Amino acid sequence: MDHRTATNPLEQYFSANRGRAMFKWRHYFDIYHRHFETYRGRRVTVVEFGVAQGGSLQMWKSYFGPEARVYGVDVDARCKTLTEDRIEIFIGDQGDRSFLRQLRERIGEADIVIDDGGHRMGQQIATFEEMFPLLVPGGTYLIEDVHTSYWRQFGGGYEKEGTFVEYVKRLIDQIHAWHSESRDLEVDYYTRHLKGMHVYGSVVVFDKAEVSEPVHQRTGQRSFKRGRRLLRRARRRSSLLSRLPALRHR
Repeated sequence: MDHRTATNPLEQYFSANRGRAMFKWRHYFDIYHRHFETYRGRRVTVVEFGVAQGGSLQMWKSYFGPEARVYGVDVDARCKTLTEDRIEIFIGDQGDRSFLRQLRERIGEADIVIDDGGHRMGQQIATFEEMFPLLVPGGTYLIEDVHTSYWRQFGGGYEKEGTFVEYVKRLIDQIHAWHSESRDLEVDYYTRHLKGMHVYGSVVVFDKAEVSEPVHQRTGQRSFKRGRRLLRRARRRSSLLSRLPALRHR
């Protein structure tokens, strides 16, 4: 057992697991623990898409503690038999938006949503758009196995329109919409509620919060009286050079 495994309770649980089966990429455990540790021991509601054999639901139940309520969602009706104390299972297709809206009404609010479901592009996007609003302010949305955005069998492909990775790239724009000078990029729900994004290999984590328009201020005394004029001059020079790219090579 290396030092990382010895200090990460999720990886410890996985390595010692003799309960229901689960399948995980080993580098996910550091990501989970980094973003979920603050929820441990609290009254927390966790929703995970993709029940499979039920092992990860039991892991979350153990990790978050006795106050946690864990919901699993899967299209396989057999998963309903995996219901146990503090674990409830819903059966439905995560690509069906009407089902997702009904699910949202049933659950109410959640602190954490984990998408480890079907991994197809339409499923991932529909689930994010319908379930991100379910999160309370300060909540966390984690989607894993995002590498399927590059796999043809899941509807993916490098820089292919409609993949979840390309969708995430547009969300980066949306976070910055406060600063946009284009009518094609305006402040919307995600600008006001998506505080940040963390991109890892195969995993993206989204932070939910009430986001206000950024405020830029100055404190302290100026060091140079002509600083603003020099800055404007530098900007004009940069603008000129951008119009005359050939000058950069002389």
